[in-house]
Amino acid sequence: MASEEETGKGFTVQDRRRFSPETGEAREDSQENRDTTQVESAAGQPETEHDAPQAQEPLPAINFSTFIISLSTQALMHLGEIADPLSGKVNKDIPVAKQMIDIIGMLKDKTQGNLNAGEERLTVDILFDLRMKYVEAVKKK
Repeated sequence: MASEEETGKGFTVQDRRRFSPETGEAREDSQENRDTTQVESAAGQPETEHDAPQAQEPLPAINFSTFIISLSTQALMHLGEIADPLSGKVNKDIPVAKQMIDIIGMLKDKTQGNLNAGEERLTVDILFDLRMKYVEAVKKK
């Protein structure tokens, strides 16, 4: 087995595994090792793989409500209600929208009795709105 850090000619090898192979427990330096990997340039100067600061905002915490909102946003995009965030174009794909709505409905049924009042209300309201928009989209077709 390789040691945790071996230095060779022109590059550095680091064990970036999150858990120790011996004990299986989380390593203290695992986050630090995952964030940056050092590589030596031809001139022998260490370079960091992620030199540029990341301007990307952190993603919101995932919980049931944000998951349902994410699915509903996809359904709205397929219904042609909002533009595709990547292309900026409004595209309709009614069968895919129906599938997204059905997935939310299935989640509502499968989680019945396990949601708090806010999550339950959110799911019911989103399903109602999406189903009404689906009916309108099918009529326009």
